[in-house]
Amino acid sequence: MAKNLLNILCIVFSLSVFSQITGNITDQNNTSLPFVNILIENTYKGTTSNDDGYYELNISTPKTYTIIYSYLGFKTIKKEVSITKFPFQLNVTLEEESVSLSEVVIDSENDPANAIMRQAIAQRKANLDKIASFTSDFYSRGLIKIKDAPEKIMGQDIGDLGGGLDSTRSGIIYLSETISKLQFLNPDKLKEKITASKVSGNDNGFSFNTALEVDYNFYNNTVEFGNEIISPIANNAFNYYRYKLDGVFYDDRGNLINKVKVIPKRKNDPVFSGFIYIVEEQWTIYALELDITGIQARIPAVDVISLKQSFSYSQADDIWARISQSLDFKYGIFGIKGDGRFTAVYSNYNFNAGLTRKDFGREIVAFENAANKKDSLFWNKIRPIPLTLEERTDYIKKDSIQIVKESKPYLDSIDGVRNKFKLGSLLGYTYQNSHKDYRLGYDIPISDVSFNTVQGFTANANVFYTKGYDDYNRFFSVSSNIQYGFSDDRLRATGSLTYKFNSVSNSFLTLSGGVAVQQFNPSNPISLLENSVASLFFEENYMKLYERQFVQLNYSEELFNGFRLYANTSYERRQALFNTTDQTFYPKENKAFLSNNPLDPTSSSAPFENHNIIKGSLTARINFGQEYMSYPNEKFNIGNDKYPSLFLGYETGFGATNSDYNFNQIKARLTQAFNIRDKGRFRYNLRAGKFFNAEDIAFMDYQHFNGNQINVSRRGNYTDVFNNLGYYTASTNDAYFEAHTEHDFNGFLLGKVPLLNKLNFNLVVGAHLLATPEATPYQEFTVGVDNIGWGKWRFLRVDYVRSYQSGFQSDAILFGLKFF
Repeated sequence: MAKNLLNILCIVFSLSVFSQITGNITDQNNTSLPFVNILIENTYKGTTSNDDGYYELNISTPKTYTIIYSYLGFKTIKKEVSITKFPFQLNVTLEEESVSLSEVVIDSENDPANAIMRQAIAQRKANLDKIASFTSDFYSRGLIKIKDAPEKIMGQDIGDLGGGLDSTRSGIIYLSETISKLQFLNPDKLKEKITASKVSGNDNGFSFNTALEVDYNFYNNTVEFGNEIISPIANNAFNYYRYKLDGVFYDDRGNLINKVKVIPKRKNDPVFSGFIYIVEEQWTIYALELDITGIQARIPAVDVISLKQSFSYSQADDIWARISQSLDFKYGIFGIKGDGRFTAVYSNYNFNAGLTRKDFGREIVAFENAANKKDSLFWNKIRPIPLTLEERTDYIKKDSIQIVKESKPYLDSIDGVRNKFKLGSLLGYTYQNSHKDYRLGYDIPISDVSFNTVQGFTANANVFYTKGYDDYNRFFSVSSNIQYGFSDDRLRATGSLTYKFNSVSNSFLTLSGGVAVQQFNPSNPISLLENSVASLFFEENYMKLYERQFVQLNYSEELFNGFRLYANTSYERRQALFNTTDQTFYPKENKAFLSNNPLDPTSSSAPFENHNIIKGSLTARINFGQEYMSYPNEKFNIGNDKYPSLFLGYETGFGATNSDYNFNQIKARLTQAFNIRDKGRFRYNLRAGKFFNAEDIAFMDYQHFNGNQINVSRRGNYTDVFNNLGYYTASTNDAYFEAHTEHDFNGFLLGKVPLLNKLNFNLVVGAHLLATPEATPYQEFTVGVDNIGWGKWRFLRVDYVRSYQSGFQSDAILFGLKFF
């Protein structure tokens, strides 16, 4: 306790040393005002008050300054101060702004806000283009709290979340700060160099709150908040919003500011509600206070998000620039609830600085070396928003706890508790040595118990060992799976050795081998659960299996940004398998299980000749336009919706004991998903290939296409499946082309239909094509409704599927489940 008190006193003392102008900001009732913007006049150098109304303005030269204090709902004031020595204390009291309609002529049929917003919309593009480029400093702080946390989540003990929970199981679970240098080029190039990063309780961690994640520009037609949300000044905003003039006032420069209430026409549309402040005659944004619900943003775990932005005018540049932003949110799911805030400050702008596209590459975020090693003296000097007492206490507490938790005695004591064998450990046990960073154990998952007509009921056991190096940037793992089939009375086992070389190119080498039962289609089109239910309850055994004895070597690495190579070679012995059981819970007259021969399900003959073969494949994945974040010793790739991903592959089989089974195949795949503004999300997946010298190859080496014969799906989308096609109906050893497209309107259409818009359903349409030389093209069309459920529990999708091949084939109703 005495040590913690000493730490707090040291921090307070260091604050007084480094902070040049400090003070408290209150209203006329002496209530503290948080997030007041403080700027030195005619500059973008400033700060923001914290939750307690306390601020620090770091300046180094004693002279006369004019300091501006602005806060929505209060009059902006200027204070001229002559400073001869530091530190200098300046407390400020703000008066409430008189927002009045007395000077405005109100038309009962046409609110004056409509004319204001039409002007703002007309000038949107011009105001957007005013900033061709800029550089600036950026500061961000992230804070997430939890309230009344449960002891366990889905049966897993969550502990005290790194010391973040108090006796009521509430507290801060995430606190971090970031200081960056930004470069921006209109319309969408943003590069961030993070010079300092701090995470409470983790002196080796990196903050995930970056400028990229909170870059909300309302001069664009849409703003990305999980979903594409319509800006209140978008070209089509009047289709989504109603507006009401709440009042007007004058800022410190004499500009008339219109406070406009933003009202959604339909509550479930992707829209905001709240207030936007528009500068008269310039028709720019002065500030905004907008809310959006989790339903509107399509983020189920979130209750509401509140966004505030403040802008300041530069006379020299004739630009209103964003100087501060706060994003508050409340969340709740699975009995977990809490709130949080991400605060950002932009300063030291340099507008239209002559940046070109050559100044920007695919690296969009980079951390300087030792960015996460800055000490408290550095942070106290440079931090633009002072810490609150709660935040200071959290840093001190968790940093102290971290020192203890990283010590060998503590780690050994925690492992000693965790490593105790209990009754519940019979089905799974892990022994862990945290100090040496390894763990080993076994697992007998009940969920893996399944049924098929070849093996009968099956059960699995897994054994594993993992050793981490360099904070898990490298690791070595050993794993083994043992499976027993009760009907065929066979014990089969597989094992693998994996080594990860680094976290920059993310290169992996895996050696595996053993005996396994596998589906003829390696994509496993029907899951163990689905096949078990279909077989035991409906006497439909769709899963077709063969035995593979193998030794295999896999290697993958990103050779350069956006280009990843996958290579594997294997020696395999394949054996045909046959049904060994006809068990079913509800046997039906005149019905029996089909054979395990996918080529002829009515025949009990083997689908192929037992044989040995050597296989090899080489696949290149090209993510066009891939951007990435650089950490010391790590690289995180970020998908780019603007460009597709291309896969190019070559596969061969040779040295087969039956020479007819040797083959070659080339293949390609192109896939992409992107938002079409507020119209929803479009996906496509195209695949083509060609076999050579493959007239009589083994059936598992054919190109198979994912089908669905059970009218139930657990896929998130249907761009890799034909939902009204048999699992092996169209398999080919020749040329092929398949195409899948799907568009989720994401509420764009159904959200405009009276009564239906209250249900928050999404219309989804799809088209699918398969062409091979052996048959006329197969087509499939779907119309469905997604996001079915109640409240935050949206787990069901229902589609009508209709298929054609030389005319109408059949139709079906498909049920999509998301939580199983």
